[in-house]
Amino acid sequence: MTASNAHNLEVSAEDRLRADFYNFLGLLLAGPPDQMLLDQVAGLNGDDTELGQAIQAMARVAKVTKPAAAEREFNALFIGLGRGELLPYGSFYLTGFLNEKPLAQLRNDMAVRGITRAQNVFEPEDNIASLMEMMAGMIVGRFGTPASTEDQKAFWNKHIGPWAAHFYTDLEAAEASVLYASVGTAGRVFMEIEREAFRMTAV
Repeated sequence: MTASNAHNLEVSAEDRLRADFYNFLGLLLAGPPDQMLLDQVAGLNGDDTELGQAIQAMARVAKVTKPAAAEREFNALFIGLGRGELLPYGSFYLTGFLNEKPLAQLRNDMAVRGITRAQNVFEPEDNIASLMEMMAGMIVGRFGTPASTEDQKAFWNKHIGPWAAHFYTDLEAAEASVLYASVGTAGRVFMEIEREAFRMTAV
């Protein structure tokens, strides 16, 4: 995703961490990790919280995963012969079909926020990796002024909340998932945290 304009305004440390984790999930889901990214994942430290434990599990798996194995796993999950084991698109999860109304609604909301698809990206915009990247960008102001909590909540409730946790649960349980099972756990727990945080904010 690219921004029509960007402002480097103050963003709280907590929001920066949220954005970093959205970016991190987006990076892992956009393509198979190379050795550098695997090393970064392997170096992560968690704590005793559910998310911290999920991050520790991800680090443990990444330590023993080679790039070739990660690429085979990614391809089996998301590409496959004809299609992968999972279809990581909002339209598919919400309607059972690709390129449906949820994608059109997302494109409208992207246009309003000045978010455009990067020229080298050919996936539909409702891909889970793109949505994680969009949320990160909105939080830190990559697409203009940092989005208010209210605007973040509206976007999340419409385009991510209705299906992302379901996708991450499917990723945890997918037959081909090894490294990505731990990514699924971390993503699911993070979505639950975000849902609860948005629920507690005033509309």
